[in-house]
Amino acid sequence: GSGDGQGQILQRFPEKDWEDNPFPQGIELFCQPSGWQLFPERNPPTFFVAVLTDINSERHYCACFTFWEAVESPQPQSHARNGEGEEEQEEASSPVQPAQLFAPKSLVLVSRLDHAEVFRNSLGLIYTIYVDGLSVSLETVIGNLLTCTIPITGGAQ
Repeated sequence: GSGDGQGQILQRFPEKDWEDNPFPQGIELFCQPSGWQLFPERNPPTFFVAVLTDINSERHYCACFTFWEAVESPQPQSHARNGEGEEEQEEASSPVQPAQLFAPKSLVLVSRLDHAEVFRNSLGLIYTIYVDGLSVSLETVIGNLLTCTIPITGGAQ
């Protein structure tokens, strides 16, 4: 009723925790710090990096790329009311269309390395493949990104 929701993890890579790098619990709370809400219009994509510190004082950089997807409103569209509380007249021939709402969807990359621009580019690539509906599976894209070599700063190209 209020428009507030709760985030949930739809898919993750790797599917099981690595022994030396467990999956951060509650990461969906960091994706939408203001809460998960539906909006009447599509917002532009956003990107930010949150730094989480674990119990061993190790930093985990959580890059979050959020975009908006259309969802059908679960409630019928209400009629507008004027200032006197009377319902405005509508044309009899115009059917009431369900309100279209937009829900946030976030892509998150968690790393112990602080490379915000690499994170932004990687998540942007995944987003582009997703919205363009390319026939490459998400698993393949993630696998290719995880196996690429990133040169060290000041090293040989």
